[in-house]
Amino acid sequence: MAAIHIGISGWRYTPWRGDFYPRGLTQRRELQFASRAVNSIEINGSFYALQRPERYAQWYGETPLDFVFSVKAPRFITHIKRLRDIHKPLANFFASGVLELKEKLGPILWQFPPSFKFDVELFENFLDQLPRNTEQAAALARQHDSHVTGHASLKAYKKKPLRHAVEIRHDSFVDPLFVRMLKRYNTALVIADTAGKWPYREDITSDFVYLRLHGAEALYASGYTPQALKHWGERIEAWHHGQQPDDPQLIAPRQRPKACKSREVFCYFDNDIKVRAPFDARHLLQRLHLDKNLATIPGEPAAEGVLP
Repeated sequence: MAAIHIGISGWRYTPWRGDFYPRGLTQRRELQFASRAVNSIEINGSFYALQRPERYAQWYGETPLDFVFSVKAPRFITHIKRLRDIHKPLANFFASGVLELKEKLGPILWQFPPSFKFDVELFENFLDQLPRNTEQAAALARQHDSHVTGHASLKAYKKKPLRHAVEIRHDSFVDPLFVRMLKRYNTALVIADTAGKWPYREDITSDFVYLRLHGAEALYASGYTPQALKHWGERIEAWHHGQQPDDPQLIAPRQRPKACKSREVFCYFDNDIKVRAPFDARHLLQRLHLDKNLATIPGEPAAEGVLP
């Protein structure tokens, strides 16, 4: 069976200190702590600025052998350039050190702003430029420009598939043509719970599934009740077993996903403002019996009224 990865989006948040992180834990040890409490983390600092190869290499070294990172791609490409003239920015991103995560590198997340509308030609050109394995990514990285300062990361280490996931926030993407395009490029449509603010759809367009849980009632703030975690656990299990839930919310119901016995699932909690994300992730891991090899968290609050 493919794996299920459940974790948090980012790990360096001041309100988490003394709550999720024990008092006295130094900031430089927070990733070590978090990566033993959940089995995956979505790196989001890469969204705001290019990181450095030595930083990615450090993150690789501080995490367990079977750990997996997803990486949020730069907003410079999605929000500022808005997919136009992006060859060099793509090269800079992959030269900045992403490949230093080696076998721990999971999907690349591409999040688009609410003002970004679906443009068929522009979006297909974007998908066509994305590297589909680490050797292609290294070849693209070698075309970087001077925006990558210091040592660039240009080595693939070992050829492995490179996967991409797209998070949309404009109603124009609710188009069967968009689903068909994602399937053609084996790119995942992010299943994003945004407290009803942006489109929610569950079309399975690739050989893996990517979820982002931003908050049930209040964006980035509210936690998930035991009933809500039960809901998400059941859906994750269906997708993991190559199936659909009984009530899928789809853009293109006639476009069936490619049949498979098992799909790898990545699920990240992004409701970090009130320190809900790490504990919600822990409770979902426990519900799916994926906490066996994880560290015990001192003072972890119990999930009230946990449902079977």
